[in-house]
Amino acid sequence: MPLPQVSSLNLNLRLLFPLLSPFKPSSLSYLKPINHSPSLFTILASSKRHRNIPPPHHLKVNLARRNTSTLSSRDQQKVAPMETTTEPQPSVGFNKRRAEGRDKSDKPHKNLQLKVRKLNPVNTISYVQILGTGMDTQDTSPSVLLFFDKQRFIFNAGEGLQRFCTEHKIKLSKIDHIFLSRVCSETAGGLPGLLLTLAGMGDEGMSVNVWGPSDLKYLVDAMKSFIPNAAMVHTRSFGPTLSSDTASMPDSSQFQEPIVLIDDEVVKISAILLRPSCLDGSPHLNEEPVMQNPSERGLDVRMDPNGKTGPIMKPGDMSVIYVCELPEIKGKFDPAKAMSLGLKPGPKYRELQLGNSVKSDRQNIMVHPSDVMGPSVPGPIVLLVDCPTESHLQELLSIQSLSSYYVDALGNLPESAKTVTCIIHLSPASVISSSNYQRWMQRFGSAQHILAGHEMKNVEIPILKSSARIAARLNYLCPQFFPAPGFWSLQQLNYSAPESSASSEGPVSKLCESIAAKNLLKFTLRPYAHLGLDRSGIPNSATPTEIIDELVTEIPEIVDAAQCVSQFWHGSRETEEITSLQDSKVFVEEPWLNENSLPFCLENIRRDDLEIVLLGTGSSQPSKYRNVSSIFINLFAKGSLLLDCGEGTLGQLKRRYGVEGADDAVRHLRCIWISHIHADHHTGLARILALRRDLLQAVPHEPLLVVGPRQLKRYLDAYQRLEDLDMQFLDCKHTTAASLDAFEGFIESNKDHSSPESPINDEDMTNKILDGPTGQNIDCTLFARGSQMQSYWKRPGSPVDNRIALPILKTLKKALSEAGLEALVSFPVVHCPQAFGVALKAAKRINSVGKVIPGWKIVYSGDTRPCPELIEASHGATVLIHEATFEDGMVDEAIARNHSTTMEAIEVGDSAGAYRIILTHFSQRYPKIPIFDETHMHKTCIAFDMMSVNIADLPVLPKVLPYLKLLFKNEMIVDESDDIVDDAVEAVHVGS
Repeated sequence: MPLPQVSSLNLNLRLLFPLLSPFKPSSLSYLKPINHSPSLFTILASSKRHRNIPPPHHLKVNLARRNTSTLSSRDQQKVAPMETTTEPQPSVGFNKRRAEGRDKSDKPHKNLQLKVRKLNPVNTISYVQILGTGMDTQDTSPSVLLFFDKQRFIFNAGEGLQRFCTEHKIKLSKIDHIFLSRVCSETAGGLPGLLLTLAGMGDEGMSVNVWGPSDLKYLVDAMKSFIPNAAMVHTRSFGPTLSSDTASMPDSSQFQEPIVLIDDEVVKISAILLRPSCLDGSPHLNEEPVMQNPSERGLDVRMDPNGKTGPIMKPGDMSVIYVCELPEIKGKFDPAKAMSLGLKPGPKYRELQLGNSVKSDRQNIMVHPSDVMGPSVPGPIVLLVDCPTESHLQELLSIQSLSSYYVDALGNLPESAKTVTCIIHLSPASVISSSNYQRWMQRFGSAQHILAGHEMKNVEIPILKSSARIAARLNYLCPQFFPAPGFWSLQQLNYSAPESSASSEGPVSKLCESIAAKNLLKFTLRPYAHLGLDRSGIPNSATPTEIIDELVTEIPEIVDAAQCVSQFWHGSRETEEITSLQDSKVFVEEPWLNENSLPFCLENIRRDDLEIVLLGTGSSQPSKYRNVSSIFINLFAKGSLLLDCGEGTLGQLKRRYGVEGADDAVRHLRCIWISHIHADHHTGLARILALRRDLLQAVPHEPLLVVGPRQLKRYLDAYQRLEDLDMQFLDCKHTTAASLDAFEGFIESNKDHSSPESPINDEDMTNKILDGPTGQNIDCTLFARGSQMQSYWKRPGSPVDNRIALPILKTLKKALSEAGLEALVSFPVVHCPQAFGVALKAAKRINSVGKVIPGWKIVYSGDTRPCPELIEASHGATVLIHEATFEDGMVDEAIARNHSTTMEAIEVGDSAGAYRIILTHFSQRYPKIPIFDETHMHKTCIAFDMMSVNIADLPVLPKVLPYLKLLFKNEMIVDESDDIVDDAVEAVHVGS
């Protein structure tokens, strides 16, 4: 039968005249699939509540009804039937096939064809441009765009590239090739999300050529665990193949000659491989000695099978220099010379311009192109150099294939040499500043050098201006919940940074033409008349002061609103002090704001006990205003945790705490918990782990504990063949209540049977748990089908997995204890196979008079439909962080994708008796503020990126919501066109 049509009023109408909901908290007590409908989707029994209530006749508003369903009739016809059940009809439905992971066959097959473009050899425009990803956060490598009229090439795809392109209107669909200068999280962290987005574009999807050194195969193998293989069929690696257990360097002859990757009428792109030095005594070119300790230069020292010790090259060590050569510009045709040689105007003129000789019409001679054409101009040559360590620098100095681009000792170009026009240096500042590197730069004569390595002065200028603007406005309204970003405060930016200085660019600027890169800086290659730097596209930086002045002009009443908000922290206001905001009826404080009693766990709570930082609050893919899922649990001196870790999490941490503050946060991570395998929840994990590895390299430390679904382990294991992530993995199923009870029960029951002389070792403990009745309880109760609304499981974990888990459970218990936490408990939810939510419980504390105070409890839903497991886990929660992907009128979509609506999320919190509810994971169809019915938000707030909720401020949290509505009042009238999101992208981004 056809899907019921669910409708609602337009956003601004619903905000002005909120609906009275008939929902009761008890309506979520039992949630099961519907049995009477053949449709895949089950619908809320009370969906008739979405009534069209006309506005009062005194308010003349001309508003079109929102189209609340994005499911086309064609999509509805393709839906597979729902499995039937004889159980009674419930009030909430879900997509069972999706929950079980059996919905892949329901999706249309896509071939993901490469784009075929007709090239234009006579390009009117060509340039290279710096895409400043990571410039303000120093968390990832900048990208470089090589632009032609009919082709686009991007070099490096670090985290945040997709969001950057959205911000600056760079169309990803126009990208033909992506080249990686190294294969690691710093240069390729944004590649998984980029491939998924391209695969979801249009009816057939799109693909892109991805090029990299042979290490690329390890990244591709890892991505196969969550990215369709069709999205990666055009990945191409080059160079010698390395093995993760290689005991020696590859033959040096494999690194000598350039490898031609692309050679067409528009550009020739070659790759020169750069390996770290193997200290083999190979001759170098009069360089000063550099560090001789291999371990100090980023090399592993390992003993080979013959017993000899030496540095080895491992996957991830190889770097690439890319050489981009444009064809020569032919000289101008001279008609006068052609006529003097007896040629008549006509087709022979064109033949000469095409490079062909012709016979004279009036003389018995052959006329050659050189007789009538002016001198040709060599095509521009661009080099992209990534020399990541001092060890690579030694090899860079000795690469013979680069000698054809060098000038002689007098600065003159040898007759056979080629002139390099521009060199973009992706090398870090520590390498570029060395005297060896500087002298090497001089060998290219008059080439323009652009230094794109990280510089501290770029930290002051936000690359994502749209989100920075929103952050500044939120900070003005409520600095307690929206602190100033760590790198962007009023004090820091009340001055204009100098254009350049010798100190910032180093002594290199005195030796050759070099400048520090800026975001969107261009170097024009064609037309030739404009050859050189182009700064016209560099964005103007706006200070917070300018942004706030604009805000006050746009919304004058925001000044009074900010004062009202500040009073929440500075005592109650007297009646006569109520501002003109209330007099003008822009905001009326609701009576329910004072109805909530303070939970016992918040008695005498300290501000340094807990802070919840919402780093990413969007779903599916990054947008201008919201990054994908990540929550930072700041326990201050006791460390921190991450709940989910979508792409760009590290960048968000650096925006919140500053570069150094974020590094400290990563150093003190106790655990990272991942809810499910969808890309928008975990693709930032490798970058965080790699940074922590580097930060703690010189100090004793334990590998970081990562708790996640079983498929995540497959990804991490495959990825660690590329680079060590210094982590240990624990399956979420081993942290469920049943598993933890079994673990604790065994420990308690064996306390009396152990002694210092005969302690229980991990193997004995494992065997007893797995062989005894308690062990059997782990697998038989963890995933028992007690409810149709839980995650569905195909098979239990293997005994090997369980044996590995037990000692790691001891590690988890220790880490939690050090963090002041009593428990971390995962529970299955309804979204996809192996999807989980999590509950964190703080340890009890004793106040100044010896009274025992229970610890707070935070519950995070992950992605889910409302379900009993979530309600049970959330019982008595201090804070429930619940996904609210869709507005109330989009129940169809919520059920189809196993997500929740705003009202459903609130009802879960009400049913569980949660003290505060924070809504997050909003569909990107709501770019700035989601649609909500404030009537039921008496203990709820909506999340924004960088929102920081201190546990001591929880009583105030819902009071701020009406003022947030005021801040975005001009954003709340949503056009129909703004409501349309490419659902194919959401479907392929399976985290949608």
